[in-house]
Amino acid sequence: MRKGLSYLACGAAAGVLLVGASHDALRAAASAGNEKLAVFSEVFNKVRDSYVEKPDDEKLIKSAIDGMLTSLDPHSNYFDPKALQDFQSSMKGEEFGGLGLEVMMEGGLVKVVSPIDDTPAARAGMMSGDLVTRIDDTAVQGLTLKEAVDKMRGPAKSPVRLTVERGSKGDVKEFTIVREIIHVQSVRAHLEGGDIGYIRITQFNQEAYDGVRKAFDHFRADPGSSSLKGYILDLRNNPGGLLNQAVEITNAFVDSGDIVSTRGRTPDQGQRYGARPGVNLAQDKPLVVLINGGSASASEIVSGALQDLKRATLIGTRSFGKGSVQTILPLGENGALKLTTARYYTPSGRSIQAKGIDPDIRVLENIPDDLKGKVSSMGEASLAGHLKNGDLEEKGSDAYVPPDRDKDTQLEAAVELLHGARAETLRSPDPPAAVTSQ
Repeated sequence: MRKGLSYLACGAAAGVLLVGASHDALRAAASAGNEKLAVFSEVFNKVRDSYVEKPDDEKLIKSAIDGMLTSLDPHSNYFDPKALQDFQSSMKGEEFGGLGLEVMMEGGLVKVVSPIDDTPAARAGMMSGDLVTRIDDTAVQGLTLKEAVDKMRGPAKSPVRLTVERGSKGDVKEFTIVREIIHVQSVRAHLEGGDIGYIRITQFNQEAYDGVRKAFDHFRADPGSSSLKGYILDLRNNPGGLLNQAVEITNAFVDSGDIVSTRGRTPDQGQRYGARPGVNLAQDKPLVVLINGGSASASEIVSGALQDLKRATLIGTRSFGKGSVQTILPLGENGALKLTTARYYTPSGRSIQAKGIDPDIRVLENIPDDLKGKVSSMGEASLAGHLKNGDLEEKGSDAYVPPDRDKDTQLEAAVELLHGARAETLRSPDPPAAVTSQ
């Protein structure tokens, strides 16, 4: 996902809109649509004929398409052939020259969803929530997401300068980052304390499930299943990815039950994904899942399912709240649309859209003084044009993960829980209630 493009999306099979509509309804819809297209055609021709300078027809059409999709929601967009190729490469885990940022567009600026572990951007200190305002000497305002991403990508060993606004006060920072060949290793695993299998998933690309399976193979050999106290699945700052990978990875921890369902515009567009028996790799060992304000989309499918199925204890802070599914709709030689086609629901029927998933045990990280107020993800509910979720909407939470393992409060809480600590001893204190004077 997003090496540059917004990969808060989950891929899913597309349904056909207006299935089951009567012929009269289809004719009426086509007639209304043709009238509006006639207006567009008239405006387009007047611009071509009368604008002070000769406009670029291709640019006009592309801008019209971008504007149409932007008006729908923050996650629908158009891929020209080059952007589609980049998207497909990133989902396959292929290499490219870049910085290692997961980004999306917000308010005309490029917003960092998450820096990818062990990439130039992460090592330079870029953080979730940063807003990129300039790339070298070019202002981001007015660029499309693809144009901004293309400027951030480039040959390995070449530098790029990013101007960034951080935090609610918009503190300005400048980063000069040297591009590298980025190969996203979506899964990393190691032993915690000698008896806990730790699995970190940075992105749900096509390599994710294979990485998880290999991690289990490793743990079965060292230290051996009989010696394992349990597992930690770390989904913090994971912006999502492919729906099928989320389903397969959830199935690695359960043998039965629904994992996720999707509901589209019409009843026949709904789909349900359940666990297949016999593929549970975790052998019912205790499981803790770590989430925070940067955990989105596919991360929320996995954590929500494991929470509803009573299979895991969730530790951390409220997740991002992206509860919609995007489908890649091919346009032949013209690229593809990434279009929001459904909402997804956890096994108990919860929609996390613009709400997120609350952990079972809320544990806050100790944020350094110079970063306080600057590492919070406001979540889906803060995005202009997001799909609404009635009165259920909630803002996001902190998206900070300490680079120093010894200072990682959430990870340490997970280790202590698996070693027998009681949940109430691990919870962070609730913030003091606001006091109003009369």
